[in-house]
Amino acid sequence: MRKNVIKGMCIGFSIVLLSIAAMYLGLALYYGKSFSYGTWINGVYCTGKSIREVNDELLKQCDYTGLTIIDCDGKSYAVSAEDTGLSFDFTEGLSLYLKKQNPYLWIENLFGESKGKTFQPVADYDAGAYERIVNSFFFFHGKTPEQRKVEILKGDAGYYLLDERTHILNEQKTKEAIKNAFENFEDVLDLEAAGCYENLPLTKEMQEQVSLWQKLSAYQDCGIVYLFGEERYPIDAGVVSGFLKLDENGDFVFDEQGNLCTDEEKVYAFVDQLADQYDTVGAARRFHATRGEIVNVEGGIYGNKLDRKAEKEYLLSAFLAHKREDHEPVYLQTAFKQGQDDIGDTYIEVDMTNQMMYYYEKGELKIETPVVTGNTKLRRGTPTGTNYVYKKQTNRVLRGEGYASPVKYWIPVKGAVGIHDASWRSEYGGEIYKTNGSHGCINTPLDEVSKLYDMVEIGTPCVMFY
Repeated sequence: MRKNVIKGMCIGFSIVLLSIAAMYLGLALYYGKSFSYGTWINGVYCTGKSIREVNDELLKQCDYTGLTIIDCDGKSYAVSAEDTGLSFDFTEGLSLYLKKQNPYLWIENLFGESKGKTFQPVADYDAGAYERIVNSFFFFHGKTPEQRKVEILKGDAGYYLLDERTHILNEQKTKEAIKNAFENFEDVLDLEAAGCYENLPLTKEMQEQVSLWQKLSAYQDCGIVYLFGEERYPIDAGVVSGFLKLDENGDFVFDEQGNLCTDEEKVYAFVDQLADQYDTVGAARRFHATRGEIVNVEGGIYGNKLDRKAEKEYLLSAFLAHKREDHEPVYLQTAFKQGQDDIGDTYIEVDMTNQMMYYYEKGELKIETPVVTGNTKLRRGTPTGTNYVYKKQTNRVLRGEGYASPVKYWIPVKGAVGIHDASWRSEYGGEIYKTNGSHGCINTPLDEVSKLYDMVEIGTPCVMFY
């Protein structure tokens, strides 16, 4: 009885083993022409699928549009997948991988050994179209190494070094980098990051130019800044380059130590030029009149005047000593304000055509009054120009040929011409000045001139015009 039971169990166990073996062999045959159990490639489940089927599914993931190339100037260039006829195929890689899979060992995949494989497709494109596109890029059409120079030139900002042998594109390396990036389906290639730029070797003559440039660069590095009120005038390389001493051939002159020499006369000439620009005494000014137009006002005694001798001595000495400082120039005469706009927003305005006088303080109109100016019929017209209040007096007797006029307020602005009250007048403004004007002064109502006397400071500009 027991023997029969054992015999039956053996037979049953054999049948189970044979069934399992048959199933295993059947799956092995099934996977013989397809991918084994648990195979994933590029995120696609490939079990039981043929090479063609997997290839079709992987191609659906290929959305590569092409390569963008960025040069050192930030300009971009494109190699389009469409323009090069780029196509993809995974067949080669899939075939090799399928051959490596042993269909009789498919059970190993249960432990994950065949999961998560990654393949790159084989790319095919029109080589001729690709070459035409790449060769058309601008950065491949620069100067050849033999054409590149290293030389010193002069511009508005002074001398500078033209060095065409640094940061040069290595064309061969660049083409290799572009091809490699395109065939590996990269989206962007930065030529700078890819190390496609290099420096070319310098000749002996070029090295001499570099050495000279180092001396010029140090010479032109000046830290002096002139201050004209709120205006800053840096003595920069564009200025300093004009100080260099040159020989009759236009070449630089060096001292015994090999240093560049300075031409003192050129420094002095620059100071004269600077003074011509910022001296405003008697200068023509474009003035925005209260009547709403721009008038040209010439002459007068108001303005700034530089001490040219003192400034020539200063600039030459400070420059040769390599000083770095802000410098307020020495003046022979100073205005209420320094700089080219020396009138500012506090001033007296005398409009002799309209016979009106205005006083502005910090841009605000404080006084507006009719006046009577010089008698034009007798050729005593009040002079035009930009002048200034140089004195203030009370209870003064104004004297001239044939007259002595007592006034309570006297505000002279140019020589014997000034602003004062005129007790003998009952009317102001209009055309009185043409036939019954003053001897040249600006007759003003007592109430208005008294207010002006209290407010105005000595040095305040007085702009006088018709």
